[in-house]
Amino acid sequence: MLERSELADNALQALHDEDYDRPFNTQSLNADTLIFTRGRHGQSLDGDWNFCVDLLDTGLRQKWFAMLPEAPEDRIEPWDYDPYMGETVPVPSCWQMQKDKWYFFEGSAWYTRALTHTPSEGRRQILRVGAAQYDCKVFLNGEFLGNHYGGSTPFCVELTETLKPGRNWLMLCVNNTRTLDRVPMRNTDWFNYGGIYREVTLYDLPSTVIRDLFVRLDDDEIRVSAEVDGPVDLARFAIPELGVDVAMPLVDGKGEIAISATPELWSPETPKLYEVRLTAGEDEIRDRVGFRTIRREGTEILLNGRPIFLRGISVHEDDETLGKVTSDADIRRRFAHAKELGCNYLRLAHYPHHERAAEIADELGLMLWEEVPVYWAIDFANPATRRDAQNQLRELIRRDRNRASVIIWSVGNENPDTDARLDFMRGLADLAKSEDPTRLTSAACLVNHAKLRIEDRLAAHIDVIGLNEYYGWYEENFEELGVIGRNSAPDRPVVISETGADGDNTDQGPERGLFSLAYQDEVYRKQIATLRELDYIKGMSPWILYDFRVERRQGIFQRGWNRKGLIAADKETRKPAFYTLAAYYAERAAQDRDAAAATKGDQA
Repeated sequence: MLERSELADNALQALHDEDYDRPFNTQSLNADTLIFTRGRHGQSLDGDWNFCVDLLDTGLRQKWFAMLPEAPEDRIEPWDYDPYMGETVPVPSCWQMQKDKWYFFEGSAWYTRALTHTPSEGRRQILRVGAAQYDCKVFLNGEFLGNHYGGSTPFCVELTETLKPGRNWLMLCVNNTRTLDRVPMRNTDWFNYGGIYREVTLYDLPSTVIRDLFVRLDDDEIRVSAEVDGPVDLARFAIPELGVDVAMPLVDGKGEIAISATPELWSPETPKLYEVRLTAGEDEIRDRVGFRTIRREGTEILLNGRPIFLRGISVHEDDETLGKVTSDADIRRRFAHAKELGCNYLRLAHYPHHERAAEIADELGLMLWEEVPVYWAIDFANPATRRDAQNQLRELIRRDRNRASVIIWSVGNENPDTDARLDFMRGLADLAKSEDPTRLTSAACLVNHAKLRIEDRLAAHIDVIGLNEYYGWYEENFEELGVIGRNSAPDRPVVISETGADGDNTDQGPERGLFSLAYQDEVYRKQIATLRELDYIKGMSPWILYDFRVERRQGIFQRGWNRKGLIAADKETRKPAFYTLAAYYAERAAQDRDAAAATKGDQA
């Protein structure tokens, strides 16, 4: 095929061309091309897709995407790959979970499926991919339509002009290679899954399309912003339960209005949601929105004007059999376990989780910390890296900023405090505020363990200081935590964003010492005793709810897993430390209820 391929032009030269990716690395599918899809009905493209791994990127070099269907017996040259027949995998899925031989595979893989299209005048066809890890290139009928960077955020691509009547062929080339300029970079502490692992949907939309809707409570007003793609100068916004039905003027497709209303406020105790609607031309979208305020005042975090303590847990998006694929049932189980712990809050680490997580948290009354994977070592001086991080943050915020459950946007985790990093992270914090001024910003900051102080310069540019500390595990002296608070005298809230210890609950786990369940439980008991005395701590999200898969943990008690979970990888077996934390959270919740009752009595 190489010597005779007309598709690859000079095919032998293509073997030596290391710029083969450049024409396809446009990153043209990004936050600006997202389409608001809540309340819409689309055609699911989930199911079996033709599949082939491509470690050497032969497909881009030989232009596999332009190959036409042809019966094997009619071919005059051998094919290195057949997009139209052969091996299949389900979408969504992670290829590591499909076959043992793909477990550690990192590189490109090709997905192909047919689309049958019946043209309809004045309609637009929009493809939405919930997430593909990490670089996804989209081809339709041999034409390149764009690519997307970022393994955990959705993207949209318009197919309208490229679709033809009858059968069409859609091909996605997905690459999960870790590179120096991506976010995250090469070295992470979670498994590098690959594939199209969230839902793929095709939407049939009118010529005028509502691109974005942002609804929030701003002081005593409901503020609404919208963006519409089409020749209309007026939209209508409604909240039927509140009797709201108002016109929204549009200028260059954008509009914003403020509405006087007194909605019932969303909180963990009363997670009230309202249906909202926006119509523009023939298009209509709907969403379910909760109204609440979240602010910081000094060292306090205020929900609806009242101080709160965040009783939390950190969670990864990881499953023993499905990898990074999740479902409503999996998310609801996760949240049920968090509720059993006594949580009112979860840290969704270290990347955007499935959008259903925030929707279900809205419904159940759980607050969320959401973040982008600016994790450990990042090429902070590289403009390409900054572009990637900014786009992932914008996509996350535009996807989830109508969710009352989301109270914190986190811009990173455990980065060294350099000038380049400060400029990079401060820029992300400012971007988060410009995209959404109604929520708090945070990052997991670093401590100077020699001076026992929070000296991270980023702390002055975020609302909540996240503090990762592992006293009893990576650090020894629990007394240092109190010293850090006295030495730092933080002027804003501090949340213990990570703490914990490994506990191997399998038959291979030790009875005592490091990695034993008894040791893990003792670390939690000491941690809790210490935190009781620290007034500057306004919440915690220990590491972590479930054991999770990771390449870099290969000790005799880890064996490819981080075993800091309070529940084992089976998502069922609770470890002793689970009950220790639950008892503390029950105690803390009772204290908070008493304090709230006392405050209410004083006000009366």
